[in-house]
Amino acid sequence: MTIWGIMEPRILLFIIKLVAGGIVAFLAILLMSKKRTADWAFLVAGFLLSYAALVYELLIELGVLTATRYGLWGIPVSTLICATLPSLCFLIAFIIMLAKR
Repeated sequence: MTIWGIMEPRILLFIIKLVAGGIVAFLAILLMSKKRTADWAFLVAGFLLSYAALVYELLIELGVLTATRYGLWGIPVSTLICATLPSLCFLIAFIIMLAKR
């Protein structure tokens, strides 16, 4: 099934996510050059890892890569790492920000 005869809705959604995520990653890198503190570094790392996880998810969806065969609780380890690492960076950044106050 296609949208306006162009492409699959799933692929179109990935393209939209990649464009928006690319803009966010670019702006995060620009911000990192201005703010050189640990909390901002972890925040920027979280955004960059989110974008990397999105690219990884797209490559799996397209069949270019396969998820690792090792898993925890039925979830491939590579997918689990890509899903949790950005949130962990955000968590560390917010803890550092709160500890400064």
